[in-house]
Amino acid sequence: MELISETIYETEVTKIKDGKKIIVKDTVIREIKLEILINGKNVGSLMAVSVDLKELAVGFLMSESIIEDVNDIKTVTLEDVDTKTFRVHIEAKVNEKNIQRLDLEGVIVSGCGRGISTQISKIAIEAAVIKSDFSIEAKLLFKEMAEFYKGCPLYEQTGCVHTAKLYYDENTYFIGEDIAQHNTIDKAVGKARLAGIDVSKSFLMVSGRLSSEMVAKAVTHQIPILASRTASTCRGVNIADKFGLTLIGFVRGEKMNIYRNAERIHV
Repeated sequence: MELISETIYETEVTKIKDGKKIIVKDTVIREIKLEILINGKNVGSLMAVSVDLKELAVGFLMSESIIEDVNDIKTVTLEDVDTKTFRVHIEAKVNEKNIQRLDLEGVIVSGCGRGISTQISKIAIEAAVIKSDFSIEAKLLFKEMAEFYKGCPLYEQTGCVHTAKLYYDENTYFIGEDIAQHNTIDKAVGKARLAGIDVSKSFLMVSGRLSSEMVAKAVTHQIPILASRTASTCRGVNIADKFGLTLIGFVRGEKMNIYRNAERIHV
């Protein structure tokens, strides 16, 4: 297996086609460990793809309400520890109580079951109701979802990552790609926050299912609209209902299912 870029390995695979086995070269995604230190203190680790790591750390810490305002961040630096480990150092004003809720030695794995951050559901319960009057035309969402994977190089090269896209306007949008769905939102939102964007005037599209932790992250950041090509879980719908999030699934062609708060979508 040969590393051909910071995110991609090339390897040989056996492909079965037309009843025959052939050996071909294929690309697979590189997975690294990201350690997050804030004010010199290790607050946890993530398994991630080795791009947008500073933004991932910022998005994650704001999702967990450890950093409550992007203006509280003084510095963000990235350290390449070794070939499998990176470390982000952040100096910022923090909410110490929320730091205590994290397992300091825990690793949040790339899988989508028990690997999800356990703090998200607690934060969702504490999050404020979304009161944004932001709304969009249905045709804009159809157009953007149809073009969702454009500008997503890791997906195009490997087909092995999830994607999130935060849309502000036709010239301003932020993409996050990773092996873990929740990391994609943190990356996209981290980029937007660092760019000074008001995310309450944006909408978020994701590649995977609308599970409770994905919906809770949108609520935490006060993003008013969350959409996907796939379905929502029951708990995802309940969170959207409780906190005023417009939740949309099965956006395909010119169809969509708006689970809750349809008033933000105009036809």
